[in-house]
Amino acid sequence: MAPFGSLVILPFLLIATVTCSTSEKENSKTFIVQVHHQTKPSIFPTHKHWYDSSLSSISTTASVIHTYDTVFHGFSAKLSPSEAQKLQSLGHVITLIPEQLRSLHTTRSPEFLGLTTADRTGLLHETDFGSDLVIGVIDTGIWPERQSFNDRDLGPVPAKWRGKCVAGQNFPATSCNRKLIGARWFSGGYEATNGKMNETTEFRSPRDSDGHGTHTASIAAGRYVSPASTLGYAKGVAAGMAPKARLAVYKVCWNGGCFDSDILAAFDAAVSDGVDVASLSVGGVVVPYHLDVIAIGAFAAASAGVFVSASAGNGGPGGLTVTNVAPWVTTVGAGTLDRDFPANVKLGSGKIVPGISIYGGPGLTPGRMYPIVYAGVEQFGGGGDGYSSSLCLEGSLDPKFVKGKIVVCDRGINSRAAKGEQVKKNGGVGMILANGVFDGEGLVADCHVLPATAVGATAGDEIRSYIGNSRTPATATIVFKGTRLGVRPAPVVASFSARGPNPVSPEILKPDVIAPGLNILAAWPDHVGPSGVPSDGRRTEFNILSGTSMACPHVSGLAALLKAAHPDWSPASIRSALMTTAYTVDNKGDPILDESTGNVSSVFDYGAGHVHPVKAMNPGLVYDISSNDYVNFLCNSNYTTNTIRVITRRNADCSGAKRAGHSGNLNYPSLSAVFQLYGKKRMATHFIRTVTNVGDPSSVYKVTVKPPRGTVVTVKPDTLNFRRVGQKLNFLVRVQIRAVKLSPGGSSVKSGFIVWSDGKHTVTSPLVVTMQQPLD
Repeated sequence: MAPFGSLVILPFLLIATVTCSTSEKENSKTFIVQVHHQTKPSIFPTHKHWYDSSLSSISTTASVIHTYDTVFHGFSAKLSPSEAQKLQSLGHVITLIPEQLRSLHTTRSPEFLGLTTADRTGLLHETDFGSDLVIGVIDTGIWPERQSFNDRDLGPVPAKWRGKCVAGQNFPATSCNRKLIGARWFSGGYEATNGKMNETTEFRSPRDSDGHGTHTASIAAGRYVSPASTLGYAKGVAAGMAPKARLAVYKVCWNGGCFDSDILAAFDAAVSDGVDVASLSVGGVVVPYHLDVIAIGAFAAASAGVFVSASAGNGGPGGLTVTNVAPWVTTVGAGTLDRDFPANVKLGSGKIVPGISIYGGPGLTPGRMYPIVYAGVEQFGGGGDGYSSSLCLEGSLDPKFVKGKIVVCDRGINSRAAKGEQVKKNGGVGMILANGVFDGEGLVADCHVLPATAVGATAGDEIRSYIGNSRTPATATIVFKGTRLGVRPAPVVASFSARGPNPVSPEILKPDVIAPGLNILAAWPDHVGPSGVPSDGRRTEFNILSGTSMACPHVSGLAALLKAAHPDWSPASIRSALMTTAYTVDNKGDPILDESTGNVSSVFDYGAGHVHPVKAMNPGLVYDISSNDYVNFLCNSNYTTNTIRVITRRNADCSGAKRAGHSGNLNYPSLSAVFQLYGKKRMATHFIRTVTNVGDPSSVYKVTVKPPRGTVVTVKPDTLNFRRVGQKLNFLVRVQIRAVKLSPGGSSVKSGFIVWSDGKHTVTSPLVVTMQQPLD
């Protein structure tokens, strides 16, 4: 096998996504079909000949959507059921992967992360702010005129760059510059499913009609812009993580979502173009890796030396919600900053209930109390449906009951800002957005279209109780407090941030890390109101959004800085540096809390912890992983040679891998042991790990172990003596457990850590032990 960082391509290993006979058109679907052809390349001098010959053998109507030449060799197309069956029966076809629809995971963060321009010896200055690195952002495109993307004082485009600036609707080629050095769009998969796009509502070009891509791109690599604010909130200097890094944008997400065949084309182009980092704030359902196009594209990217970061998803606070879980992807959850935007509710009873909001329009009259009603009271709704009206869905509110009042709306179904739009449309003067039980106490600040604030589940109950039980007509007002800095505790795991355990590979702890993802200020397009609702005519250069979508590009930008500081580091080494130097205590010195409950959070919430980029620059030791290691991991995860070939485009011999160990032996910076009890009283497992010295040439590392409660953990050897930089040494971790009583289907999770230290560097790995009692 080739070492990690080289790209192995089997001859004529193809992937296809394919249109169908008239009688079956309604049932046709886009497929990604992998094909292996042994014929000499000279027979088919161009890809087109190969694709055409494959399609003509099964159909007279099917046409190619995309062709893939780098992370795949193949094509995508739309197939009827019978065409798919015919193609599957051909001898050279390996597999058909049905296309999936993905969704977006929707100024203070550099300072919060310790990236200050005043520190002349820090990561930013050491790497010239990432000026030679290229970050590829796979998202909704970009609004290139924003000051965050200016190219003042930037040198020439890096010589290695092979990408293009593809002109399109409202996007001339001159939209690119020395900062935005590449821009492409991919809509074939989207239009194959949804029909031709409506060019009055979205652009057939890299231009961003949504805002999400502009926002994420500027978080990763936005230039310094001052003054910056959103509706007067979060005033200061806006900057991305790697302010001089170059940007290449790949637009794959449209009004109808983000389609796998387009995402695959973006990966293919990005790696061919020469990006150093690929940033993907997109996700979907979790499936085995050989059916996951993001995982497949990311494997080839990582094998080519490209660091891939992806958002963990916004399905929290429930467990098993994390997405983008492949071990060759760095999976990023979301934490809070030490900044918020208080907007408190004052009730007629005198009680003050805390909330947060970003509202810059005409406010409520100071000192005046307004009637307050709960939209969920059945007689309140226009259609008599208490559930719809409780959520303030379109058409559910009765103007007779809303006019002149502050309305309490429950969170869920429609967007938070859209609820306020409905209240305003029906004559309401304000809105209180109340969390449900599942949302807990996690709050997200929104740019509302009327005076509004968000409150937690407990506060929502309190307000509804006041409305229902007040002997006099219930009244309230909202008091906006602006921007507050130095909030404690911070960081806190954001309530929405998706959580582990990893539903595909429980031996690999996911998410890997958390980064700022709540109420993040970043660039915003000109033609989209800050609330995102169509009726919002306000315009702002920056907007404040929340989501693991915002956390992911923080890590993408940090990875670019680390790659600039250490050009020889692999993607796995960069991730290792971020994970082993991450922290798990807040700015009060206490364990990081879970926003949804207010309780202490766990490794399934934050992975290795919150990123600490300054420490990551000099981690001491790294856990490196080669492409061959990932293949062994797949072997030990019971993937077949055929499914491994789908993921890796290479033939795998699993005999050696299975003799050598188990899937938990992948050289990952975290350790996760899963025990199926089956009535056994004592059980044990082991991990083999290899660390590479990237610190001082002569250094001695000693281990400290905090075992998970109820386990015995031994590490051998307990001392590692390094004599040179780049030297690799192995150690073995043995974990022994005594079974606990669990009900059928129950589980017990305990965590600890292993720390290697030479007195200067501290290299920390989380260790999590899960015991499961089978159902039978």
